[in-house]
Amino acid sequence: MASDIDSERNDESDLVLIWSGRWTLSYRILAVNVLTIVLIGLAVVYLDAYRNRLQKERLALVATEASMAATAIQAVAPGQRESLLAQLSRHSSGRLRLYRADGVLALDSWRVTDPTYRLRDPATQRWNKDAARALDRGFNTLVDEKTLEDFVEPKIDRAEAWSEVQASRQSGTIVTDLRQAPELTPVFSAAAPLDDGSTLLVTDNDRSFTRTVRKQRRSLGAALGMVAILSVLLSLFLARTIVRPLRRIAIAAHRVRLGRAREVRVPRLPSRRDEIGTLARAVSDMSQSLRRRIDNIEAFAADVTHELKNPLASLRSAVDSLDRIEDPALRRQLIDVIRQDVLRLDRLIGDIGEAARTDAELARARFEPVDVGNLIGQLVASWENRRETGNVRLAFARPRRASTIALGEPGRLARAIDNLIDNAISFSPAKGLVEVAATHVGDEILIRIDDEGPGVAPEQREAIFNRFHSVRPEAEQFGRHSGLGLAIARAIVEGHDGEIDVTDRDDAPSGARFTFRLPAAPIDIARPA
Repeated sequence: MASDIDSERNDESDLVLIWSGRWTLSYRILAVNVLTIVLIGLAVVYLDAYRNRLQKERLALVATEASMAATAIQAVAPGQRESLLAQLSRHSSGRLRLYRADGVLALDSWRVTDPTYRLRDPATQRWNKDAARALDRGFNTLVDEKTLEDFVEPKIDRAEAWSEVQASRQSGTIVTDLRQAPELTPVFSAAAPLDDGSTLLVTDNDRSFTRTVRKQRRSLGAALGMVAILSVLLSLFLARTIVRPLRRIAIAAHRVRLGRAREVRVPRLPSRRDEIGTLARAVSDMSQSLRRRIDNIEAFAADVTHELKNPLASLRSAVDSLDRIEDPALRRQLIDVIRQDVLRLDRLIGDIGEAARTDAELARARFEPVDVGNLIGQLVASWENRRETGNVRLAFARPRRASTIALGEPGRLARAIDNLIDNAISFSPAKGLVEVAATHVGDEILIRIDDEGPGVAPEQREAIFNRFHSVRPEAEQFGRHSGLGLAIARAIVEGHDGEIDVTDRDDAPSGARFTFRLPAAPIDIARPA
């Protein structure tokens, strides 16, 4: 029966992914998160490297200025040195100081010129400078930048107040240093020794350095803003590829649960190879299976109702007629009819319960290795001991021990085989022979049951496995079979991932051959201990 849950005709065009359909959800979510983190990390690394490179270049420039100034001072007469320092200060915007060998400040360019830089008080600046300094501190913390020493003019300006001057005197080389002004702008300094034992100190509060770094940071901030927008767009992309199809599937599943609509369309998303596509197809298949099961249950209930009505109608007619019949012979016939109807109802109800339990029990059953040959041998012996075969003979070609091992539920497999033997016996003629065989062929266990009856017409070979199929031998006792035996056998075989079919015998003039195949147990399980 075709399912009424039509998932193939859905309009899924808005759920189809073009270039990322094969990406798993984990990769997509990871890509969005990693992309944002990587771009932010690259921005931080770039800005830190840019600032460090700029600092090194600026310190090298101050060192060069100090070296050139020291050389120039030594080349002029002592009386011209102060005016030379003033000219150099105006040109470089720095402050030049010359300390004698005894540490006393001998010359200062600011004595001749106005100050070339001023250390600004943060308290007098606008709020945006406070925000910029907060960003500076945050960035320094992020990159674990060493905190710079505050630049403070010494109360007594001597050579001993400057560490770089002391280091330059001891090493005889140019020594640079970097400090920060109160408003966090850098102060670059360089000390250069002279031949007469004096030392030249150059200091420069380079606020253009800070402006350059902050400008670069603003540019990166704008780039990160674009990254944030990109992240939002990617999040919307994830919402489109994850949330929307999940919502569609959830709505369809909810409609299936309510059962109000005969036709529920569940998206299958065939173009998607990720978890969402797998889920969509699983829910669609589950819905179709559920609809088929519901249809089967409805058909089964209708068949049960129909099958119960016949014996009940016969039973009611016999009971109603019993009081009006005086003839003892007719009364015995009616009582016999009642007895047969009761037996038929008893068997019918038992088989109906068995058919209803088969699917549920197989779904919960834990399969174990079963020696099918040994199981058939026990069933054949049971039939012979009960002597219910009449004139029919049973023959079983017992296979080699442990050669026909399958995984299954022993009780259910026994019921399937027993039903097939019962069916073969009921259709066999007097003194007929029913042959049972089990063999291991390839990766399958093949069970074959042959009878010498009239066989099964080709057009009936599928119908006989339907529930309540009622074509029985004319000589069979009334009510002996309910028409559920073969249906139960097929349900059990298919529940074990097997197949069952019926053909005519090719080794006898007439007769039917029922064959069903079960997957063989793996070698390591089938091998006896």
